Amino acid sequence: MDEPIKNNDEKSFLTRGCYQPPQLQYRNESVYSHGCSKLDSYDWLKDIVLPDNQEKFDCIEVRFKNSRKDFYRIPQGMWFHPGDIVAVEASPGHDIGIVTLTGEVVRLQMRKKRVNPASDEIKKVYRKARISDIEKWISMVGQEDQTMHRARRIATRIGLKMKINDVEYQGDGTKAIFYYTADERVDFRELIKLLAETFKVRIEMRQIGVRQESGRLGGLGTCGRELCCATWLTDFRSVSTNMARVQQLSPNPQKLAGQCGKLKCCLSYEYAVYLDALRHFPNSEIILKTKKGEAVHQKTDIFNQVMWYSYVSDPNNVLAIPVEKVREIIDKNSQGQFPEKLEDFAKIKEQKVDFENVVGQDDLRRFDRGDEISVIV
Repeated sequence: MDEPIKNNDEKSFLTRGCYQPPQLQYRNESVYSHGCSKLDSYDWLKDIVLPDNQEKFDCIEVRFKNSRKDFYRIPQGMWFHPGDIVAVEASPGHDIGIVTLTGEVVRLQMRKKRVNPASDEIKKVYRKARISDIEKWISMVGQEDQTMHRARRIATRIGLKMKINDVEYQGDGTKAIFYYTADERVDFRELIKLLAETFKVRIEMRQIGVRQESGRLGGLGTCGRELCCATWLTDFRSVSTNMARVQQLSPNPQKLAGQCGKLKCCLSYEYAVYLDALRHFPNSEIILKTKKGEAVHQKTDIFNQVMWYSYVSDPNNVLAIPVEKVREIIDKNSQGQFPEKLEDFAKIKEQKVDFENVVGQDDLRRFDRGDEISVIV
């Protein structure tokens, strides 16, 4: 079994979902996959045999750096397997990527991504990568970090207000894609000229958002785990403050914002569950009327099916009333009936206490007592 190469290339190939650089003398079936790769795809149709009269689907899914994937058409008479390193059509030259999906599941992926399998714009797969292709690919990947740092210095020297986040070399070394973020419109024509002169390759600039930047840089979230966008999340859905309100979260921007400064993507994970649960709750804006007084809604415990109310005249005493009892009170109010008091329906009574001493009720002089203290040595 080949030993992993411990050099700078290993870190660079992690961005392509490989736990180590490909080995020239091995087939590299297991190199392309590891437990923390968000580029891995699961073929849930691999054990289903196609009918005898149906031809294999002639497109495959190929992945490159970070979350970049694309579909390519296979030449007639050729077939590939997940994990194969292939040379694919690029503009100009060719690029090197790793096959992630083959067969009928690719047809479903193309439908999901709204790509027409019959389109003439789908690029072609040239061949399986030769040893010379892989050598060139490993060499270019190893230069990406150094190229990014040099490009940052060049951009700073000419005074551009932009941040270069990542660099991706094409497999044949003829083109480099520079990913950047900027708050304003940037005129980088001079930068492209300087980069082309410095690195002797064709330059392409692509602007990305702050969420994509966090996914490329990585880091730890407030939950203590690696960022979702850096480990498994590949598509960024719209997140709004309404999702936080529905989930009864405190509207604190510092707690709701992620590493990118935007609302956390995890706010959308349970949003649909909360919406479905809230359909069975009465309107919280309805005032409960009793003979003791009117009560207004304070908070809701969705999963315990409890709503908390307090009297308008006594807002410090909060009562937990089951949802069924709240509906019962609302129905009685609609019929002109008023219960004696909410305490008859309450499940829990929460007493709010106002502390005069914010650091606690203990006195510092408690240590001045003359009690004897026995010490065992």
